[in-house]
Amino acid sequence: MACTHLDALTRLQPPRLSNSVHREECTQCFDNQDGPFGVDVCLSCFNGGCLDPERHHFHTHVRKSGHPFSLNVKRKLKPSAQRSEDEEPPAKMTKLAIVEEREEDKYDHATVIKCWRCDPEKGSEIPDAAANPKIKSLVEGVMQAMSSARQSEVKAWEEEITACEHTLTLEQFAIGHIPASGLAHCNACDLKENLWLCMTCGSLGCGRQQFGGVGGNGHGLAHFDATHHPVSVKLGTITPEGNADVYCYVCNDSKQDPEFATHLSTFGINVQTLKKTEKSMTELQIEHNLTYDFSLVGDDGKALEPVFGPGLTGLANLGNSCYMASVLQTVFSLPKFQTRYGSLSREHNASCSIALPADCVECQMHKVADGLLSGRYSHPAPYASGTPSHPSDPLQHPSPTPVFQQGIKPTSFKALIGKGHPEFSTMKQQDSEEFFTYLVTTLRRDMHKYQDRPDQDPTAIFSYGMEQRLQCGDCRKVRYRVDNMDVVSLIVPATEKGKNEDGKTIYEDVLLTQSLESLLGSEALEYACPSCQKAVIAVKQAKFASFPDVLVVHTKKYQTTTWVPTKLDIPLILPTDDEVVFTENHLGLGLKPGEEVLPDDAPAAATLPQFNEAAMGQLEGMGFPTIRCQKALLATGNSDAEAAMEWLFSHMDDPDIDEPIQAAQSAATVGGPEPSPDQIAMLSDMGFTVAQARKALRETSGDAERAVEWLFNHPDDTGEDAAALTAGPAAPAAIPGSKAIPARFKLKAFISHKGLSVHSGHYVAHIRVNGQWLLFNDEKVVKADDESVKELKKLAYLYFFERV
Repeated sequence: MACTHLDALTRLQPPRLSNSVHREECTQCFDNQDGPFGVDVCLSCFNGGCLDPERHHFHTHVRKSGHPFSLNVKRKLKPSAQRSEDEEPPAKMTKLAIVEEREEDKYDHATVIKCWRCDPEKGSEIPDAAANPKIKSLVEGVMQAMSSARQSEVKAWEEEITACEHTLTLEQFAIGHIPASGLAHCNACDLKENLWLCMTCGSLGCGRQQFGGVGGNGHGLAHFDATHHPVSVKLGTITPEGNADVYCYVCNDSKQDPEFATHLSTFGINVQTLKKTEKSMTELQIEHNLTYDFSLVGDDGKALEPVFGPGLTGLANLGNSCYMASVLQTVFSLPKFQTRYGSLSREHNASCSIALPADCVECQMHKVADGLLSGRYSHPAPYASGTPSHPSDPLQHPSPTPVFQQGIKPTSFKALIGKGHPEFSTMKQQDSEEFFTYLVTTLRRDMHKYQDRPDQDPTAIFSYGMEQRLQCGDCRKVRYRVDNMDVVSLIVPATEKGKNEDGKTIYEDVLLTQSLESLLGSEALEYACPSCQKAVIAVKQAKFASFPDVLVVHTKKYQTTTWVPTKLDIPLILPTDDEVVFTENHLGLGLKPGEEVLPDDAPAAATLPQFNEAAMGQLEGMGFPTIRCQKALLATGNSDAEAAMEWLFSHMDDPDIDEPIQAAQSAATVGGPEPSPDQIAMLSDMGFTVAQARKALRETSGDAERAVEWLFNHPDDTGEDAAALTAGPAAPAAIPGSKAIPARFKLKAFISHKGLSVHSGHYVAHIRVNGQWLLFNDEKVVKADDESVKELKKLAYLYFFERV
């Protein structure tokens, strides 16, 4: 029977450039266009859904949206492309070649237009519909549009490198032309590659050691330390078009030099005669993360055995996504996450109020859970990744040959979870602990929409209370505060033991229990006691106010030298059987009988600070009311009109924007203004805690460069000083976790890292599954050998202990 709804179909418009077209993969699971059912693409909103009879994600979309038409897309590899892939594995995407592949050159596509009004259960095929020019244009628009997955990849790779004040105001010494012999090797050693030319004086120094075995002794950085000449260029990366690796040591980042060719000509260098001979830092980073493998060979020389099945699905590396993959594999190994996002998916799919599942955090978490836990996509690589499989006993029935998985690609999850974030929206390598914290925060924010299910918040398993006790050394009065936390951060002390054969520093072992005891130890500090009305020595001590269900331990093993946090391989020794036990000695019980509470600090005088006159004049000249200008300057450091203006635009709708400034607000300027979130984030990205960053910025009146120097000069200052205790929040109404003791925890998983910095290198996760340690290395999931687990456990970056 002919479809009677063609008139409505002809009125639909092809996708615009701003539309995401989900034709490659279902937005609610990882079934894709290569599977037996293909993917149905909604011709109204371009959502993609699977046709699996048990999941019927597209059917659910039709029922909820009322959109009646879809385009079913199935893809099959051409025989010629199949032969090519058999001979050579496909190249992974890099920033060097962000080019939309011509799918028609590699694949044959079969498309069918369907009407869901004619058949609300399965959709009715509309034969010869594409004969209509308008419908043909619609179908071509869907098939030719950049897919949502590729759109996300391209956007993430487009890392914007901008100029900075140091490249814009570069001062150069007129030293004349540098002879070719002067560009042959480092001025301080014999290295002939990885050479950096100072753009101020023409000094040539080798860079720091880089990925891929590229050597370096850091003489370029040493030159900056001695001269403070800020900008250098990597010689081997210069192209005739004027592109190159330009680095600003002050900003500690890659920068653009708008007058690059002119600046090089000062030294007699003509960019048009040069040829690129070395890989850029971005290229090295990408190559390192796409090719780097933790050892997949056991001590006996045999390849580690791949495993397949439910809970054993790998995550394909999207370029620099191993930090994300290691965290996702770990959290989804925990029962609370499995229950919350695994068993409740159908319930949410039916009730989700967000139009597109690709825009819903809950939907994407359900999708990742299904991909990792169902076992549908856990099978050897030769099979199509969208074809389900169901091995019954994965650990007992591994693949007969050591063939690894393709893994699922969490592209839509990464695009959504990182949307708007300055770091996680990019393809740069990131810190796995920072991502874990960000993920927990994002999920909690999303959970506020589900107030009827507070007991189903899986992130609650990480929460505990940390009690801070402060006692005046003279009057003996006390003050208590409890902070809700999710991660125990341990500073692991570095004691050099010697050098190995390669000249690498070896460090003394440190006991985990020793570091925990140090965290809970007492510390003397200077304090202005409100009871004694004078400066005294007070004692601060931290104890657990409660214990979590899952204890996350973050080990800080780095030194901050030459402005860059460098990771140290300090062995951390876990207790016998990987168990940590806390007793009554570790639990704080709050105010004890006979203790007297310190009075509240005297409130700061309700006088406003001296506002920056120039900034105030600029803001008021733009028409902003005086009270708003003052609040904006208070919030941004009282110096920068542009930052204050941005703050004003983002806080225009605050309900209290026109209320008078309270004493507490103006008091925040005592000892320095309250730092802005951007300032705190900048220092946090260097490896410092939020408390350390906030204190450093307050101590230096918001000057970021001086704050970094202050942090380097106070490496043992945690930022949690007496002032923080007195000004901090009151004890929360409900302390998460449990006070039951003894609190016994057993190691469930650990995340390891190899590389010079936590923002580079490669992350993997080891997870204990049914008593067997498994290694999750991107798409590869294998049985880990005992010896490697023993060694990597000592050098782990994050530990996850389950309460037993």
